[in-house]
Amino acid sequence: MTLSTNVLPDWIPLFSLTGIASSFGSLFSLAVLYVLATLIYNVFFHPLKHIPGPLFARACGIPYAVRMRNGNIIPWIREQHERYGDAVRLAPSEVSFISGETAWPDIYGFRTGKKYKNTGAYSKDRSWFPTPVNKVWSLLGANEEDHSRMRRNVSHAFSDKSLRQQETLVQSYVDLLVHRLGENAAEGKDVDIMRWYNCTTFDVIADLSFGEPLYCLRDNQYHNWVNMILASNKAGAYIAIRNKYPLFKYYDIVKGTFKDTKGSERARIEFYRLTHDKVESRLEKGAEGRPDFFSFIIKNQETESKALTRKEMDTNALGFLIAGSETTATALSGTTYLLLKNPAAYAKLVHEIRSTFTSHAEITIEEVNKLEYMIACLQEGLRYYPPVPSGFPRVVPPGGDHISGHYIPGGTSVYVSQHASNRSTRNFKDPDAYVPERWVGDERYKDDNHDSMNPFSFGPRNCLGKSLAYAEMRLILAKVLFNFDLEIVNDSQDWMKEQKTYALWEKPSLMVKLKSVQR
Repeated sequence: MTLSTNVLPDWIPLFSLTGIASSFGSLFSLAVLYVLATLIYNVFFHPLKHIPGPLFARACGIPYAVRMRNGNIIPWIREQHERYGDAVRLAPSEVSFISGETAWPDIYGFRTGKKYKNTGAYSKDRSWFPTPVNKVWSLLGANEEDHSRMRRNVSHAFSDKSLRQQETLVQSYVDLLVHRLGENAAEGKDVDIMRWYNCTTFDVIADLSFGEPLYCLRDNQYHNWVNMILASNKAGAYIAIRNKYPLFKYYDIVKGTFKDTKGSERARIEFYRLTHDKVESRLEKGAEGRPDFFSFIIKNQETESKALTRKEMDTNALGFLIAGSETTATALSGTTYLLLKNPAAYAKLVHEIRSTFTSHAEITIEEVNKLEYMIACLQEGLRYYPPVPSGFPRVVPPGGDHISGHYIPGGTSVYVSQHASNRSTRNFKDPDAYVPERWVGDERYKDDNHDSMNPFSFGPRNCLGKSLAYAEMRLILAKVLFNFDLEIVNDSQDWMKEQKTYALWEKPSLMVKLKSVQR
C-alpha cells in the first residue's frame, strides 16, 4: 500500500479551480487559527498578562496603531490610565507608566551600582524611530557606546559658557521678532503668534547649526525647510507604525496604487539632502569664528574618543533642527494660549515683567532667569501642554526588571506617557486647570507630585539643549509681553481642542491681536 502526499481528497484535482480554492481555504483557515492562537496567548499566557489594559489592545497592536495613524493617540492613552491605573499595557509588548517619581529613574536613569550590575541599560526602542535616510543613527537613536561618544563631542556646544557666548546671536533674532510684531501691530493686523514663534526658533537653531539662519524673520515667511520638518515628523510617525506593525505597511502599499502616499517621505529625503549640503558648507568654514555647534564639533574631531563620522554630523544636524526648533515654539505657543485664556495669570505675569524692566535692553538671559512667576508660567505650560506629549520608548534589558514595583520582562517597550502623567489627578491637583501658582509654593498644591514631570526627559540621555530652550522661551516671552498687549482672536478661542499628534502636536494657527505698549 502507498501513501498519498496529496492533502486534498483524491477526487479533487490539485490544479483545478476547486483544488486551488480548497488550498486557499485551507491556508486561510490555518492563518485564522494562527491569529486566534496569538490573540489568546497575548491575553492569557503572555509574560505581561499581569499588567492591565483594554482587552483588544492587550491582544494585538491594532488599537494603538490606528490611533497613532489618525493622530488621536494622546487622549486615548490618558483615558486608559484613568481606567486602569499607573501601569497600562497599551499593546501586547508595550507598557505605559504615569508613576513618574519612580518610572523616570527606573527606565531612564543611570544604570550604575550593585542594583543594576546584572540588568544592563534600557536601549532606545528603534522600532518607534524611522531609520535615518543615510542609515546612521544620531544621538536620538544611537546605541549606548555611540551615544556616549557623540554626547561628549557636542555637550560643550550646549554648556552654560557657550550659552553666554551665544546670547548676542539669540538676542538679535528675538529683537527682530519684536520688530516684525511691531510692524503688524502698527497696521492693526491680527497675527499668527505660533507662526512667528516658529520663525524665531527655526532661525536661531539654523544659525547655531550652520552659521546661517533660514531668514524666516527677515523675509516674513516660512522657509521651505520649516514645512519639510513638519512633514518629516508626520512621515516618521507613519513609518514607525509600518515598521512595528507590517499589516499597515501592506495596507499602504495597496493604498499607494490608487493614491500618492509618499509625499511626506519624499520631503523627509529631500530635507536630509539639503541638510547634508548645509553641513558641507559649514565644515568648509572651519572652527574659527562664532561659537556655534559645529565649531565645537570640528575642534573635537581631533580626539578619537569624541570624533563624529561625516554621516553622524548630518544626522545630528537634523536632530538639532527638529528638537531645537519645533518643541520650543510649541511650548511658547501653548503657554501664550493658556495665559490668554486665564486673564488673572496673564495680568500677574505682565505686571512682573513690566515692573522689573524699564527698557527693552535690560531684558537679558541672566535677568529673565530671576522672573519667578514667568518661570512658573512656562513650567505650568510644559505640564499642561508638553511639546512631546507621548513617551520616550525604551526597551527593557534581557532578563527583565522592576519598574515602579511591576516586574516587566526583557524586550518590552516601556515609557512614561507625559501628557497622561501630567494631567492625572494621581500627580497633580486640578490637573485640567492652568495654575502657575502650583510651582511657587501655593499651599493648595503642596501635594503635587513634581517628581513625576520631566519635559526634557531624564538621566544620561536627557535633552542636551534644555538650557538653550529655557533661555529662548524666557527671553522671547518676556520681550513680547514687555512690548505688547495680547488678546486672543475668536477663531483661536478653542486652539487646543482636538489637536492631533504625530510624535509632536499638529497645531492650527494661534491668532492674536497686538497692541504696542506706549512708554
